[in-house]
Amino acid sequence: MAEQGLLEKNVFSFWLNRNEDDSNGGELVFGGVDSKHFVGSHTYVNVTEKGYWQFQMGDILVDGYSTGFCADGCDAIVDSGTSLLAGPTTIIAQLNDAIGAEGVISVECKEVVSEYGDMILEMLIAQTQPQKVCNKIGLCVFDGSHSVGNAIESVVESAKQKGSDLTCTACEMAVVWMENQLRENKTKERILAYANQLCEKLPSPSGESTVSCNDIDKMPDIVFTIADKKFTLTADQYILKVTESGQTMCISGFMAFDIPAPRGPLWILGDVFMGAYHTVFDFGENKIGFAKSA
Repeated sequence: MAEQGLLEKNVFSFWLNRNEDDSNGGELVFGGVDSKHFVGSHTYVNVTEKGYWQFQMGDILVDGYSTGFCADGCDAIVDSGTSLLAGPTTIIAQLNDAIGAEGVISVECKEVVSEYGDMILEMLIAQTQPQKVCNKIGLCVFDGSHSVGNAIESVVESAKQKGSDLTCTACEMAVVWMENQLRENKTKERILAYANQLCEKLPSPSGESTVSCNDIDKMPDIVFTIADKKFTLTADQYILKVTESGQTMCISGFMAFDIPAPRGPLWILGDVFMGAYHTVFDFGENKIGFAKSA
């Protein structure tokens, strides 16, 4: 379009609508911006790596305090194809700790042990085939050879449909752990405690974490420094609420994603950030602009 002279300006801009009750999911404008979708003026930062929309980002603050990780600068890119805000495990762990986040699979696992642990043990003691236990409880679908989740999709791609698959996975792991403990003639209390202990050690697939929905109003602001200006994300902006089968899960918008040198370490400011800040990609002057979304 630019080569054909169809654009008024060599820019394109994104507005992502975070209002779940609005059928309009957002707007992509080629050749300009829609002024009704942002407040004030854009803050621009120069692109340092063409093709990736990469730029230099400054310090990251939690509740006003520096994390120190990017005080001397960090490489970052803006990507509408990434749902969350991704960064190095070192700092993401620090951010998630500040908001009380736990790994999604770890939380799901502990809930399965708490709610279904007694039932799983009773079925194993009754000689139910281990691979059918989770199916009989209703947490998995048995296809004749193994259990499969009722919905298998990534949180990053479709957070609303991940819960059932994680529950199935957690149940299957709990069955294996409990079966092994039964062989060693452990007591019920020891078996449940052991399973819960292993749940605590589980890493999260794709690095996603969950928080208590009741604590959102207590969570700190997270600030990203770009072009010497502070861009604040409130808890309402960086926490994603997803509902499945009448139950609401709150997911941290911060995801661990480690890119090795020389390409990394690298931050990816995805939809969590772009939802809060209207973004202009200026390929004429190789710069990116951010303004508060309206």
